[in-house]
Amino acid sequence: QVQLVESGGGLVQAGGSLRLSCAASGRTGSSGFMGWFRQAPGKEREFVATIGWSGGSTYYADSVKGRFTLSRDNAPNTVYLQMNSLKPEDTAVYYCAASRATRRYTTYDGYNYWGQGTQVTVSS
Repeated sequence: QVQLVESGGGLVQAGGSLRLSCAASGRTGSSGFMGWFRQAPGKEREFVATIGWSGGSTYYADSVKGRFTLSRDNAPNTVYLQMNSLKPEDTAVYYCAASRATRRYTTYDGYNYWGQGTQVTVSS
């Protein structure tokens, strides 16, 4: 089992920045992928970004490319989502997820473990 705990959400004005953190514990291993998804009220959960746990390769949704940066620190098993130039449409609950898969997934069914989510609200 893997436990994921997100932090760093909050309220920010448009154009501002936030950094989300996701701390992983339990049987994390050294392979697989970590990802971030988000879900706005009345909408489906959507992919934001993913990173290889050991290799560090990143992949972003077009909607956040150039504004969000995903990084990881293997000690202490934490991934970070730096969000810059935030827009009101970025408002959502952001979820951290972990995948045991050997390839990258951009759909939520490719992830085995999920955090509880953290709210990000961007005011206009």
